Amino acid sequence: MTGTGVFAAATSVEQVAEVQGDGTRTAFSASINDGWDIGGNANGGYLMAIAGRAMAAAAGRPPLTLTAHYLRPAPAGPCTIDVDLVRSGRRLATARASLRIGGKPTLELLGTFGDQQPDDATTYEREAPADVTPYDECSMRPSATAPDGPALMDRLALRIDPVDAGFRNGTVTGDPTVRGWFALAADEPIDAIALLLAADAFPPPIFNSGMPVAWVPTIELTVHIRGTPAPGPIRCAFRSRFIHDGLVDEEGEMWDSTGKLVAQSRQLSLMPRG
Repeated sequence: MTGTGVFAAATSVEQVAEVQGDGTRTAFSASINDGWDIGGNANGGYLMAIAGRAMAAAAGRPPLTLTAHYLRPAPAGPCTIDVDLVRSGRRLATARASLRIGGKPTLELLGTFGDQQPDDATTYEREAPADVTPYDECSMRPSATAPDGPALMDRLALRIDPVDAGFRNGTVTGDPTVRGWFALAADEPIDAIALLLAADAFPPPIFNSGMPVAWVPTIELTVHIRGTPAPGPIRCAFRSRFIHDGLVDEEGEMWDSTGKLVAQSRQLSLMPRG
């Protein structure tokens, strides 16, 4: 399930052991690469993508839904992923995993894996794809060479809707929403693993509420993969609905170039940390 490209290489995993002879536990090694971070801490979606790739390899199929709990920040360097295959059925497999750095648990995950099986059954969509300014008219995030440019942005071709981008110069909308387009650099194809990154690649929408533009540590992130994306940038919309008691929620939707919903996400984070 590993493609070719910078993202595929940066999330590649290697099976190093079958911990249990029945194949229900498998150990993988990987590397958390430089340049996929925000201020020195690896992006949460990037970490989920590494662990998700190991889990998909153990399950023999891509993720359908994956939840990660973040225990501590993750600097660049080697890591291990232990995957327990809880159940493997004809269509779905369930797995849990622990990503460790220096032997310390950093990320704990639980997910269900299975190939997408589109059919002609009844469908219902309460909402149309988000209204987003066309890709070519949206601004790029500052690169790592800019004063406020996260290193992660040099790995992506991500664009932010100018309507929601004012927080960068102190002009907030008052509506905690961020919309835009997700794409990998060099037109690298977007698959289910890349959608895990897309779910956490945008600036937190809380920035448009007037909160400080600073690190927002993720506590928990859940991503539902709803389809295989068609080629092209992914249309994205993220919003926060409740901010109180030092915690903020965020929910998002992602649509492909044909207007098909391909992923949904929800996460709980701490307030911005200076």
